[in-house]
Amino acid sequence: MSQSVTLQVPATTANLGPGFDCIGAALTLYNTCQFSRLDAGELEITVSGVDAERVSTDQSNLLYQAFAKFYEQLGQVPPPVRIQIELGVPLARGLGSSATAIVGGLVGANWLAGQPLSTTEVMEIAIAIEGHPDNVVPALLGGCRLAASRGSAWEICEVPWHSEIVPVVAIPNFELSTAEARRVLPAQYSRADAIFNTAHFGLLVRALETGNPQWLQAALQDRIHQPYRQTLISGFDAVREAALQAGAYELVISGAGPTLLALTSPQQSASVCQAMSQAWQQQGISTQAIALAIDADGTKTID
Repeated sequence: MSQSVTLQVPATTANLGPGFDCIGAALTLYNTCQFSRLDAGELEITVSGVDAERVSTDQSNLLYQAFAKFYEQLGQVPPPVRIQIELGVPLARGLGSSATAIVGGLVGANWLAGQPLSTTEVMEIAIAIEGHPDNVVPALLGGCRLAASRGSAWEICEVPWHSEIVPVVAIPNFELSTAEARRVLPAQYSRADAIFNTAHFGLLVRALETGNPQWLQAALQDRIHQPYRQTLISGFDAVREAALQAGAYELVISGAGPTLLALTSPQQSASVCQAMSQAWQQQGISTQAIALAIDADGTKTID
């Protein structure tokens, strides 16, 4: 069994417009966590980086809760452990921060325990903790992933992401909780809206694979969550319009928001970044806009 392991866990963007709660992609923005088994003593957690002061350092820490859940699944007591967390993914912004904690805690526990569980088994525990697969699956496996249930099991499909499609995220300096973003959603949808999203999600999968600009522009439309959630995001219309004017194919809400995700070409990525940032600044909202890439590795060990 390992005495220490350091993991790098990617941020994720989920939904991608019409793919509500079933598709997500890992991004090149990371949290790292180091687990060191202690011979004796109490739990030790230190946190540094983005929003570090807001992360608990006791047993209520989400990463530790996932760590402990792993040992509970084995019927064992968690060992004394020191956990050092370095945050690069901001909290409550729609970039999968909770998924990084859940996946990091489970994978770290699996390493310290001698890897008794397979990646699939770890993934299933992560989905059970999170409640849906769209963030935890790409955080664990990397790439763009579609998850579909089959009874109590999950079928995971990798969705090819064309190298000419650049994800640009604009992260504002305000938060939006997932719970709040879910409260605004209707309990029922019309048949027309269900058909609309089915067609557009099918087109999205092909658009991501081929990089076809016209398909991307159409495919990112949604009637299930975005029309309701965008009302919670101050400046949404202005940022979207600025991104489109700068050459983005389309703009969507990343996860539950408030981070906004534009897909664009490599040639336009810098201008889209600048346009999104300026549009929010004109609304009095400071923001960080970054052109990222798709992380192909998922959670991995680092030296």
